[in-house]
Amino acid sequence: MKITVVGLGKIGLPLAVQFARSGHEVFGADVNASVVEQVNAGVEPFPGEAHLGEYLKEVAGGAAEGGRLSATTDTAVAVADSDAVVVVVPLFVDDQARPDFGWMDSATQDIARGLKPGTLVVYETTLPVGTTRTRWKPMLEAGSGLVEGSDFHLVFSPERVLTGRVFEDLRKYPKLVGGLSEEGAAKAVEFYEAVLQFDERLDLQRGNGVWDLGSAEAAEMAKLAETTYRDVNIGLANQFGAFAAKHGIDVYQVIEASNSQPYSHIHRPGIAVGGHCIPVYPRLYLWNDPDATVVRAAREANAAMPAYTVGLAVGAAGGDLSGKRVVVLGASYRGGVKETAFSGVFATVQALREAGAAVLVHDPMYTADELKGFGWDSYELGQAADVVVVQADHAEYAGLSKDDFPGVQVVVDGRRLLDKEKFEGVRFLVVGQAEHGISEQGGADLDVAGAAQGAGA
Repeated sequence: MKITVVGLGKIGLPLAVQFARSGHEVFGADVNASVVEQVNAGVEPFPGEAHLGEYLKEVAGGAAEGGRLSATTDTAVAVADSDAVVVVVPLFVDDQARPDFGWMDSATQDIARGLKPGTLVVYETTLPVGTTRTRWKPMLEAGSGLVEGSDFHLVFSPERVLTGRVFEDLRKYPKLVGGLSEEGAAKAVEFYEAVLQFDERLDLQRGNGVWDLGSAEAAEMAKLAETTYRDVNIGLANQFGAFAAKHGIDVYQVIEASNSQPYSHIHRPGIAVGGHCIPVYPRLYLWNDPDATVVRAAREANAAMPAYTVGLAVGAAGGDLSGKRVVVLGASYRGGVKETAFSGVFATVQALREAGAAVLVHDPMYTADELKGFGWDSYELGQAADVVVVQADHAEYAGLSKDDFPGVQVVVDGRRLLDKEKFEGVRFLVVGQAEHGISEQGGADLDVAGAAQGAGA
């Protein structure tokens, strides 16, 4: 097959490489000329994705150069020469949970200009339920003059991979598809069976592979459901953690005990829920279902966690952070990934500044100039600090001790990563866990929903 992947970001580029490694000729389309140039040169444009660099070198260059993947900024031309088109263009959501389709609309219009009869078009970007049928179908038909269901086929198939391990996850999880017609769905199943390989999953009654969910709407909802579940679960864990800390209970012991039987799957509390997926997709679900009070409450609880954590620091520091040097460890939204999308660092820094602290940020994946670009003063290990707050669980942080922070008086570990024994003599708190023998003060006495007030936010 000839395949166009529209959007060469952290999901789209690995997908394009995967398709090329499966023996197909792939065109990668992106509006960023620099990304296109790097891909054509066989150079990964972003770090941190396992195996991407080596795999890209294997397939880059296009058929004329003996490769199977070439990149271009002209989406319409690539689509016109393709049997299948896979769309992985970002969809943004504002603070009011309103989706911004600007980039996707532009890409869809480009696709329509090059669309020819017989083409399969698949959207993988997570969408509100109904978007494939009510937005993309009429837009593609209007721009191409073709009729969906007879001239071309339109399908939704959500990406279900995690940045940093895309190739592993493509093998591990079933590929969900939902078409606007039975014929379109059948073509999508055939397509993905030709471009993906799956690990055996004896735990799945249906078996691993490509699953047809019967409609585009079912496939759209499946992605929203699995990610919203995680947000709700984390919100519940955070509220358990706040209660447990207030009453001198180790919530991690509680969670381990609860999860020892097969009907409980409680996640872990923490300072923040970040990334492109978990904080965003519940908002897309709420766009469809504004009466989902459980989803809304969980999202509010999780959004309050950075301020709650800062409240712990305020309390542990005697109720005042004014003038204190507070170090935030981790700009990334999670460890091992150079990405700040919806990272808890933003709300954490804001709450600390509002509490009067002099805030510095450290992250092993970012240079001082890059951190400065976000508006933060950078910190180097070994410099003086009064308070340390762990925001991202980078592996490099696990071995740190009080010697790395001369003068440190308080540590608040938002990820349960540090070794308390290495901070002897330091007031050491973990989000969701009471200090042994000490009743938590300040922010620890707050409900998660009211944490913003406790942190001075």
